Amino acid sequence: MSEIEPQGVLLQVAYDGTHFRGWATQKNERTIEDTLKGAIAAVDARASAPRGTSRTDAGVHAEAQMVAFDASLPLPPRGWVLAINQHLPDDVCVRAARLAPRGYAPRFSAKTKRYRYRLLLDRIRDPLVMHRAWRIGFALDIEKMRREAAAIVGTHDFAAFRSAHDERRETTRTVTRVAIEPDDMHGLHHGHRILSIVVEGNAFLHNMVRILVGTLVDIGRGQLPEGTIVRALEGRERRLAGATAPGHGLTLESIELLLPNEVGEPWPQ
Repeated sequence: MSEIEPQGVLLQVAYDGTHFRGWATQKNERTIEDTLKGAIAAVDARASAPRGTSRTDAGVHAEAQMVAFDASLPLPPRGWVLAINQHLPDDVCVRAARLAPRGYAPRFSAKTKRYRYRLLLDRIRDPLVMHRAWRIGFALDIEKMRREAAAIVGTHDFAAFRSAHDERRETTRTVTRVAIEPDDMHGLHHGHRILSIVVEGNAFLHNMVRILVGTLVDIGRGQLPEGTIVRALEGRERRLAGATAPGHGLTLESIELLLPNEVGEPWPQ
């Protein structure tokens, strides 16, 4: 594919979701999709709307949301990164770009998505991490949570772990990894009191990760008994699972795509 022809473009986008109502366009609301659409249009007025891979909720962050669009201008990847970023606010940034086939929809070629949910284990609030971690001011039995998390891994019907707004008929998903581990949070030296729950899988239902985390926390604090995850998976009813963890603790950390051969090299590498 030549870099001097009109093309499709694949972006890696990072954002702090604190002041957004999520990814998807909503009337009279600030969303990632609309913000990115405006920045792309400022560079290429005839470009298509951006096509995201994950519809993150209000308050949820992303380090590597993958977004494609069709361009009419013949810019190289470096040009797209630098030009689009000039029109984005400080809480959204294009981290990399590469050329792709026109019409490419990354949502349908996602192999693995990795989410990281951060818990701040502290009785006192911390303003440095207040928008990136859910503060837990009570004791948690972390080993109990780890035992319970093992039941999540595998292919299951996760109907009990979705919001009431999710009306999809197919609710079977495959989770390949769940890890509960200390988190230094990008070198801020909070590893002794920030705990991460990492969830990887092929696809997720609406609020699925947040409900899984909320259920694990409820089990860890003794509000729900061990075995709750298995019972909820078998019962397929939302009332059998725990609370929905707040959005601000969740980060979409990475998306692995099955890329067509025509996709070029990213800039920067």
